[in-house]
Amino acid sequence: MGKAKAKKVILQGFNNLTKTLSFNIYDICYTKTIKQRNHYIEYIDEVYNAERLTSILTNVAQIIGANILNIAHQDYDPQGASVTILISEEEIQQTKKISNSETPGPLPDAVVAHLDKSHITVHTYPESHPHNGISTFRADIDVSTCGRISPLKALNYLIHSFDSDIVIMDYRVRGFTRDVDGRKHYIDHKINSIQNYISKDTRSLYQMIDVNVYQENIFHTKMVLKEFDLDNYLFDIQVSDLSVHEKKKIEQFLRQEMMEIFYASNIL
Repeated sequence: MGKAKAKKVILQGFNNLTKTLSFNIYDICYTKTIKQRNHYIEYIDEVYNAERLTSILTNVAQIIGANILNIAHQDYDPQGASVTILISEEEIQQTKKISNSETPGPLPDAVVAHLDKSHITVHTYPESHPHNGISTFRADIDVSTCGRISPLKALNYLIHSFDSDIVIMDYRVRGFTRDVDGRKHYIDHKINSIQNYISKDTRSLYQMIDVNVYQENIFHTKMVLKEFDLDNYLFDIQVSDLSVHEKKKIEQFLRQEMMEIFYASNIL
């Protein structure tokens, strides 16, 4: 026997729920000298400039079935970018169906795009440790929607659009919508964990922790890479140029940076 379809709730007018996905993506790198550090920041500014971030967020809007109404984007001096997009829902008679099912969505400066009562934003923050050579790039992304659309279907794509060593995510459904009988509904889709919207192969690479408050429709997930290849974390330097002692020390610095960000606590 097949699964019985859930009965649709008939709403009284517009769906007034607000669904917000907020998360930080961190990329860690080792830059031995000031020159290498500057090159890394230049590289990040080039790879994640406002134009590319705009393209990523435009794809997000398409994934969640939204119309883009306005885009604002800006690159900053000395570094960083932002994008904001204002969006609205597609017409009801659209040919493709919007699904909020608890399954992964498709894969893959400041820019702002404006949506009708909804928005998508991203801001980037490159920075460096003053002593041990560790450089960290952070992207803050917010996808806030009103009505039927849930931003969770774009999560899988977003994680794959960045080099993600650590990802910290929050999802919350706010407000309520009312059905034709006057009954309030504080969420309009089933969700047990943000993890269920991430592909299985991606989840296998990360250590993950959930902190959920189900009665408040608040969901929090943190993920950090279980293993890493030092070759992928060196900038303008090769592993072959390092001594065994240097490699061990750099790996310790990298792992400490990841764990401090993951647990939001300094390791003495």
